[in-house]
Amino acid sequence: MQKAIIVGATSGIGKSLALLLADNGYKVGITGRRKNLLAELHTERPYSFYSLTIDATANHLEENLQVLTEQLGGLDLLIFSAGIGELNNDLNIDLELPTIDVNVKAFNKVVIWAYHYFEEQKGGQIAVISSIAGLRGGAIAPAYNASKAYQINYLEGLRQKTKQQKLAISITDARPGFVDTAMAKAEKKFWMATPEKAALQIFNAIKAKKNVIYITKRWQIIAFLLKMIPRFLYERM
Repeated sequence: MQKAIIVGATSGIGKSLALLLADNGYKVGITGRRKNLLAELHTERPYSFYSLTIDATANHLEENLQVLTEQLGGLDLLIFSAGIGELNNDLNIDLELPTIDVNVKAFNKVVIWAYHYFEEQKGGQIAVISSIAGLRGGAIAPAYNASKAYQINYLEGLRQKTKQQKLAISITDARPGFVDTAMAKAEKKFWMATPEKAALQIFNAIKAKKNVIYITKRWQIIAFLLKMIPRFLYERM
C-alpha cells in the first residue's frame, strides 16, 4: 500500500487530493492548522487517514512530518498544497510577509525534509501545487507571484539535483490557473476548474511522474503567451 502525506489538506485542492488518494488505496497523512476541518476530513475516510494538526510556519515542522511518517509506516509521496496569497495593491507589508512565510519558508522546509528522506530511501515522489502566477511578476499580488516563481525554480533545481545524484526521486510541479477555492481572488476569472477536477489531473500527473503540469491543461496556452510577451510590454499591462 502506497503512503502519502499532504501538507495543507484541510480545504481546496489538498482536501480533494486527500480523498482521491484514499479512494485509490493510499494511506494518507493529512495535515493542516485548522483542527476542526482536519477532524471533519478524517471522519470521511477514518481507515485511510492519519491526521496531525500542523501549522506549516511553526517550529518543529520537520519533527512532526517524521512522526506522521512513522504512523503511516513509511512514505512514498509528499504533496505540498499549503499556500496563501492576498491582493495587495497598497503594498501592505503585513500582507506580504505571511505569504513569504508559507509559500517560501515553509515550502522550503517541507521539500528539503522530503528530499533528504527520499534520498536516504533511494526513491520517492514530491509534488507541489505552485501556480501559473509564478511565470511573471504581478502588480496586484507581488509577493504571491514572486513566491510561486521561487517554488517553480526551486523544484527545477531539485530535479537537476536528482539527475546529478542519479536518484529515483520524481518531482512534479503542478501549476493551476483559476481553481474554485479561497485562493482564487482575482477580479476577473475564467476557465475556472473545480477542486475535484484539478486534483484528478494532478493525481494523474503524479502517477505518470510528470515534471510540470498546468491545471487545467488549457492553461498551457496562457503560460505560452505569458512567456512570449516582451518585458517592456508586460510591464505596461
